[in-house]
Amino acid sequence: MHPKTIGIIAHPRKPGVGDLVNAIAQEFNRLSIKALLEKETARIAGKKSEYSIVELGAATDLLVVAGGDGTILRVVGQLGEAIKPIFGINVGSLGFLTTASSANYREAVECLAKDRINFSQRALLEARVRLAEKQTAKMLALNDAVLSRGELSRLVRLHTRVNDEPLTEFNADGLIVATSTGSTAYSLSAGGPILDPESGVFVITPICPHVLTNRSIIVAEGSIIEIEASDPDYPVFLTLDGRKPIHVERGSVVTIRKAKKTLPLASLPDASFFSVVRQKLKWSGSNV
Repeated sequence: MHPKTIGIIAHPRKPGVGDLVNAIAQEFNRLSIKALLEKETARIAGKKSEYSIVELGAATDLLVVAGGDGTILRVVGQLGEAIKPIFGINVGSLGFLTTASSANYREAVECLAKDRINFSQRALLEARVRLAEKQTAKMLALNDAVLSRGELSRLVRLHTRVNDEPLTEFNADGLIVATSTGSTAYSLSAGGPILDPESGVFVITPICPHVLTNRSIIVAEGSIIEIEASDPDYPVFLTLDGRKPIHVERGSVVTIRKAKKTLPLASLPDASFFSVVRQKLKWSGSNV
């Protein structure tokens, strides 16, 4: 794709990000590509703009997000169904989603302008909470949906079904349903496997399971996962990509499936998921 208009969104509290935003915008302008700024990003760059993230997404062909992986998750959460291609530039440590560093922003801009960018189609998950005849609107996440016990230090019991067939009742601190992109986030910390981000599958990972035979399970991308909190006395909360928790009332069923939309995640031509894994996890091969 040859983007004519680019939107820039930055993490407002990253050091030096205002100067970086101005430098990126100047590079785009030099290459005759219009660069629009999100309002908070404009403020830290000493500019003025009234675009919210949703409005910026609607007005542009591609979004450049400067920050960390969490910044991209926040942007995806606010865009919802109006998802746009995203190119992440990390300000700080290397990320799984932000694979270009702020030091080589010129190369990033040039590659975008000359259509020398790779796009990875990342599956999103869609969650709904249903209680009797009522259900919430669809909620989208790039990484994961987490059911947990909130602040109480006790286990929760979560009846889980896949494609209408009982899987098990997880007795754990919580349960993570992660996309293949999210497999390197909370699910990995909880002992789940690393998945190729374009594999499209889901992984269900219990958090600190009480039953030691409870393990991660990988299910196909077309699966419908239903989770019901079965403990009558203690609240359960649903969190999507680390956003504000939603209280799941007793008797509610949380349904998770693959969303119809995907996120086109852009990266530089020489960037690869496995090189990021090697760097992040310090896999340097055998020392023998």
